[in-house]
Amino acid sequence: MITCDLCGEAKDCLQKEIDRREYDICPECWNAMAQKLKGKGRRIRETVFLPPPRPVQEAEEEEPPIGPGDPKIWGVLDARH
Repeated sequence: MITCDLCGEAKDCLQKEIDRREYDICPECWNAMAQKLKGKGRRIRETVFLPPPRPVQEAEEEEPPIGPGDPKIWGVLDARH
């Protein structure tokens, strides 16, 4: 015999998990609660299809114009990381 967490009477209770907590609830209280909550569960959500993403265009970097006295830097781009 366990004391019901809802009505407080000593009855043969069942352990029920509600919101990640365990409660001892007698069958009479559980049936009343189940009737009260009937139809209040999660609703079936509609599937919404989004339009396909636009292609991303890579912006080409423009090099600043080189003036007559500016040094030229020559190098290799190493893409390994």
